[in-house]
Amino acid sequence: MTLITLSALYGAGGSRVGPAVAEALGLPFVDRAIPTGVAERLGVPLRDAIEHDEAVGGWLLRALLSFGQAGPVLAGAMPAAEQTVTDDAFRQATEQVLRERAAGAGAVILGRAGAIVLAGEPGALHVRLIGPQSARIEQGMLIEGVDRATAERHLIESDRARRDYVRHFYRADPADPAHYHLVLDSTAIGLDDCVELIARAVRARTG
Repeated sequence: MTLITLSALYGAGGSRVGPAVAEALGLPFVDRAIPTGVAERLGVPLRDAIEHDEAVGGWLLRALLSFGQAGPVLAGAMPAAEQTVTDDAFRQATEQVLRERAAGAGAVILGRAGAIVLAGEPGALHVRLIGPQSARIEQGMLIEGVDRATAERHLIESDRARRDYVRHFYRADPADPAHYHLVLDSTAIGLDDCVELIARAVRARTG
């Protein structure tokens, strides 16, 4: 079983590196399936799960809408539930989904404080992609196809939301390198090279 958790700042290329690592290693890439699994567990609309997904206050849903990605994700939303589900229930459901994936044949998991939730998983490789803000803005513009002002706004909102998610639920700092086996500046090292480095690290760790 090969398990990789990937934490990535805005513009660090997590949405590119994660799927490429999964393809290189023949593993499923787990990202959008997580809020779907959470919604099914809690019996709430998918929109509600996305609002709580790695964002206290619903940043991710606003980001998906602004990036033009929410349509396919929300297409299968379930009818609205009558009960109100707490933030902590969403956290617990997310952790259950992550642990189920970890107990399977392996996966590449992007975000959701995976390195913290799955810290005790034997053989797992925990990776973080970072980079200076200026370089991440440049790379974010290329990845998203947006102008500088939009990329700057997304960086501020995304970095804050992901930091707040980890601090709110786990009282931890996602930037602490102690959570990770490998920290890469993916603005200084090409994304393809990052994929190769991660794949080599997995082979070294599991070989």
